Amino acid sequence: MDAHEHDLKQAEGVESSGVHLPAPTAWPILLALGLTLVIAGLVTSASVSLLGAVLAVAGCVGWFLEVLPHEKREEIPVLGEAETVVTTRRRVTRMILPEAPHRARLPIEIYPVSAGVKGGLAGSVAMAVTASLYGLLSHGSIWYPINLLGAIVYAQALQVSTAQMAAFHIELLLVATAIHLTTSVLVGLLYGAMLPMLPRRPILLGGLIAPLMWTGLLHSILGIVAPVMNQRIDWRWFLASQIAFGIIAGLVVVRQQRVRTWQYLPLAARAGVEAPGLMDEKGEGDDPA
Repeated sequence: MDAHEHDLKQAEGVESSGVHLPAPTAWPILLALGLTLVIAGLVTSASVSLLGAVLAVAGCVGWFLEVLPHEKREEIPVLGEAETVVTTRRRVTRMILPEAPHRARLPIEIYPVSAGVKGGLAGSVAMAVTASLYGLLSHGSIWYPINLLGAIVYAQALQVSTAQMAAFHIELLLVATAIHLTTSVLVGLLYGAMLPMLPRRPILLGGLIAPLMWTGLLHSILGIVAPVMNQRIDWRWFLASQIAFGIIAGLVVVRQQRVRTWQYLPLAARAGVEAPGLMDEKGEGDDPA
């Protein structure tokens, strides 16, 4: 049905049960193919350009006849019955709290900073135990992985023999302890911020995905940053220690009590400004006597 017939039906008062849309046509595709062949013939052969010109002219003529003097249309039937929305959820999950004045920013509840610190310290113990086990099994000394970590600062320690690396060195112990604790606490704080984003699988994120990503990143850059250390490190045990850290740290973090974010409080209250109506007045509730 073209536009002219549609207008005649409307003038006669005939109701339509569908939607009138432009009729489908292949002429624009033929025009595009012809123009492509015209351009391709400039670097191939004149016969290709000639064929493209013929197709382009045919596409233009055919396209013009589709819209002139009246645009060709077709009637698409419309179903009057609305489809029923089906969901597998037993109840509707509210994304906005009843008292929220604006859209909620997820997650609504997070772990406190203390949860990340506790998780990092617990994970550092698990990592240290795994690394010490590696030192005992592979080199007969728990000091080898400690000296290897401390050699990040004392790079000349990597040049010594394996027997000397397995011996006790107080300066490497102090440096390795500082690096280990600092890194563990920082990663624990990161876990405290990440785990609420995946509440259904926290151990999967903290115990497997994050250690794999961290190990892969170090494996790709350590050969450039510290090539000698890259030759001494055992990546299988390194990954095992990272997984041990992630599992223990994740378990400790998720067992802590969550706290609600302050996203619904006014800026003055979040900044600690003592504004009337937002915070308790000084001395309110005190006995005047």
